[in-house]
Amino acid sequence: MTLRILTEASGSLVIGYLIKAIQEAGHISVASDIDSHCVGRYLADDFVLMPSKNDPHLWQKISQILVESKVDFVIPSFDETLLGWAERKHHFSKLGITVAISEPDVIKTFVDKWLTFQFLIENSIPTPRTSLVQDFPLVKPRYGHGGQGVYIPGKPIAMDGLLSQEIAEGEEYTVDVFCDGKSNPLYIVPRKRISVRDGKSTQGVVVYHKEIIEMVTRLCKAAGFIGPINVQCFSSGANEVSVIEVNPRIAGGMALGFAATENWISLLCDCLLSDKIVQPKPVKYGLQMMRYYAELFVPTN
Repeated sequence: MTLRILTEASGSLVIGYLIKAIQEAGHISVASDIDSHCVGRYLADDFVLMPSKNDPHLWQKISQILVESKVDFVIPSFDETLLGWAERKHHFSKLGITVAISEPDVIKTFVDKWLTFQFLIENSIPTPRTSLVQDFPLVKPRYGHGGQGVYIPGKPIAMDGLLSQEIAEGEEYTVDVFCDGKSNPLYIVPRKRISVRDGKSTQGVVVYHKEIIEMVTRLCKAAGFIGPINVQCFSSGANEVSVIEVNPRIAGGMALGFAATENWISLLCDCLLSDKIVQPKPVKYGLQMMRYYAELFVPTN
């Protein structure tokens, strides 16, 4: 069955791999963005203009857009609307629209870095010490993503909307994770971040890391994720793993996770739309990703 699959934030520099994956899975890619001339509009099969996240009638308008555009499946990726999608996933299901996202209580925990810290501590998952006051050198937004707003101020600052964290030591890893509809992790793909630009991985390599895989397995069992999630962690020389962030959504660098396993769009459809038993494929450890800019030329009216 061919589905119309909607992606958010289709002006992102890394949206291309996701649109391509939808198309290669045999489905129709419906890009969406608040910018009518975003690049995703020209890469996808169809496009819908989204209202601003601050629109007082945001969800009423989104519901109307989905129905009018005959969208069958939604893959949320915009941090600011994740909780809204989760809170309405059962409403959309009644309209025949599947939203690939975890339950609201899970999303609420992991879009809030302070609640994430508390969850990790309560479940004995190592993580840097964190505080709502300036107890530690690193400062980051309580709600944020992609490394935006993370810095070491070196002097006292106002901590409204911020938290402080001790600096993690060791090598940085990003872990692409796919959980089925029953929150079982089918794939846990650690990748070493070789190069990062604007919070996005531009070079990386898939590595086998036993301690990371065991830790992420425990995290998934405790949290109850559904679909793709992204875990950022550090591994020290003593093979100790410390989680610094959990993103309960698909991520820009997951192109490498897809390439090292299989097309996760097909996997999502199999897990959330049918009772098909999925047999994970071997992970291609050692696979490396390098990104480059590409140009798209379109005529103007």
